[in-house]
Amino acid sequence: MISHQQKIRITRSVTIPDPVKLTRYIKVPEFGPRILFFSGGTALNPLSRALVRYTHNSIHLVTPFDSGGSSAKLRNAFQMPAVGDMRSRLMALADQSVKGNPEIYNLFAYRLPRNEDQEKLKSILTRMADGHHPLVHSIHDPMRKIVCSYITAFARKMPEDFDLRGASMGNLILAAGYFSHNRHIDPVIFLFSKLAEVRGMVRPIMNKYLHLVSRLENGQIMLGQHQLTGKETPAIESPVQKIFLSSSLKDPSPLYPRLKEKVMRLIQDAEIICYPMGSFYSSLVANLLPRGAGTAIAQNDCPKVYIPNTGHDPEETGTSLKQRVETLLYYLHQSGGNKHQDSQLLNFVLLDKDHGLYKGGVDVSGIEGLGVKVIEAQLVDPENPPFLNADYLLEKLLSMV
Repeated sequence: MISHQQKIRITRSVTIPDPVKLTRYIKVPEFGPRILFFSGGTALNPLSRALVRYTHNSIHLVTPFDSGGSSAKLRNAFQMPAVGDMRSRLMALADQSVKGNPEIYNLFAYRLPRNEDQEKLKSILTRMADGHHPLVHSIHDPMRKIVCSYITAFARKMPEDFDLRGASMGNLILAAGYFSHNRHIDPVIFLFSKLAEVRGMVRPIMNKYLHLVSRLENGQIMLGQHQLTGKETPAIESPVQKIFLSSSLKDPSPLYPRLKEKVMRLIQDAEIICYPMGSFYSSLVANLLPRGAGTAIAQNDCPKVYIPNTGHDPEETGTSLKQRVETLLYYLHQSGGNKHQDSQLLNFVLLDKDHGLYKGGVDVSGIEGLGVKVIEAQLVDPENPPFLNADYLLEKLLSMV
């Protein structure tokens, strides 16, 4: 007779890095650890590509609030969550070897030409929908028929004046799946995860059409994520005072939506939770805004680790690393209803003090005074400073499971 499962808490020491544990993961990545990342953006993609060597069970909760680039065109046309970062992460986790489906990967990674007129671009899209374009024709049935049906669905739904220049085919297909599945994104992500042999799980933190709003210390209001990142607009000149979600950029009144239970369960079942590098507010903190995130994190006894940026991030203007740890804790408490202890929300900061360029400096004693243990290790690539080396980082991070 099989006894009922129960959870118990065990406190133990670990070796970092642990070569035996890492060798075990590499040998059988299908049974690798459930490491969960709160992240959007592309900063985590190099690490994700290396991660599939160690585990096929990673979980990536991605922000769907992007308001720039090709994602903005789709959001404006269809009033939908941003899919660009989800598509990017799916591709980073996809099996690109002969064991996977490189034809699906190549189609998802393809962008329509930027220098063609609309009629030419519509013609390319029609050839793809008909299965005649080489990128689609190379895909084997029945996958080709599935892909063609989604491209056809997008072409039919697309507004007459939709700008196809530089459009990502992966984004267009995900958008078609979104409105083909009654405005739910999870079914099409699940389907194409199977088609592209994605070695991990990618989900949006919320399936809602929401926007990120930022208030700076100088009183300036930034409407939309793209205004904050410094990629499409000038970098901010004043530190961020607060960020929140809104249903409209015309009326940026704060909203406080709740996480779905299924997302909370993913957080509660993780074996290690990582707050990774990337745009501090728009990629990391934005994921922690929905109510319930802090509660789900606190209910999980696993290690919780923050990996700060080792290079330049415009969103960190005017802040020190200690202040960013305090900010992270603030938003975790906010989303958890201020009912939890700091130790339930964040345990470690993993950094490379000797080789990283941490804006505002590193105050180890100040950070540890917050009850957060600082782990110093070599993480930066010696051939490409100050950027992180994915394998160095994963060796330390996965040894903590």
